[in-house]
Amino acid sequence: MANLNTSYMGLELKNPIIVGASNLTADPENLKKIEQAGAAAIVYKSLFEEQVQLENLENSELKTEYEDRNAEMVTLFPGSASASLGPLEFLMNLKKAKESVSIPVFASLNAVNDETWVEYAVKLQETGVDGIELNFYAVPEYFDKEGVNVEKHQLRTLLKVKGALKIPVAVKLSPFYTNALRFISDLDRAGADGVVLFNRLLQPDIDTDKGRHVFPYSLSHPDDNRLPMRFAGLLYGNINSSLCANSGIFSGNDVIKMILAGAGSVQVVSTIYRNNVDVIGKMLSDLEKWMDEGGYENIRSFRGKLSRNSTENKLPYQRAQYVDLMMNSEELLKKYKVIN
Repeated sequence: MANLNTSYMGLELKNPIIVGASNLTADPENLKKIEQAGAAAIVYKSLFEEQVQLENLENSELKTEYEDRNAEMVTLFPGSASASLGPLEFLMNLKKAKESVSIPVFASLNAVNDETWVEYAVKLQETGVDGIELNFYAVPEYFDKEGVNVEKHQLRTLLKVKGALKIPVAVKLSPFYTNALRFISDLDRAGADGVVLFNRLLQPDIDTDKGRHVFPYSLSHPDDNRLPMRFAGLLYGNINSSLCANSGIFSGNDVIKMILAGAGSVQVVSTIYRNNVDVIGKMLSDLEKWMDEGGYENIRSFRGKLSRNSTENKLPYQRAQYVDLMMNSEELLKKYKVIN
């Protein structure tokens, strides 16, 4: 029987499947079901600094709504109106989540301000989590903001967080960097214990009937895994950080592809929404069966087998692949019955 053990951020996992951060992982009952289904680790729902700020603002407005009605009623809650609740409730729930399962639990952090990254990371560590995932991305808003400054800022953030913590730290990235390979290499040298490829950023849509923006929650699709698979293949053997693939991973076959490319683990979310938590067991069963049939005793025996460093055929990692597809498009036209 194949050994599915792997490692992530220096931690030994019983298999490569990690359930990524989402509303699924905020429910204590779901956490137990996820563990029973066979997942190796869980990333708890993200802590968003912006959400904490919004809740603090709403709390302050509620407390001060009826103040200054007369000279004797300056405030209804003396000494508390401006007090920040911070992420206290979130941290309490995270601590309970960590204590409710026996598999590793990682925290996920989305912050805005420099000091908050470190402050919240330290608070997350105090809950007893096994590691922290920093969500790095930059939404283009201003024409004069240079890409190199975005990268330098995120590198400084990683260094500050690493300097304040004793537990491992991963970075979950968007693919939208001028040269993601170079930036990931810089993060690796700065001490990132893991790299998650890639963030799935939600995009706004437009309701043409109502003439307004809407914000749908879009699940990933199987084809979405090609981008993280490509980058896993490019990065394998070139950095020390653990490689974790994310987005569009729905089946055991998808897990196999990611490991062949070079990832040591994967994160899944959308497949659980679409196929129920029991899909984890099916994915593990398919992975184990494939390994047994191929004579692979463990994950290490085939990890990175089809990475750029390990294969003689470099075509999948070069622009020549695109040219080849365009020059031989007749099969595609026939497949979709564009031509007979």
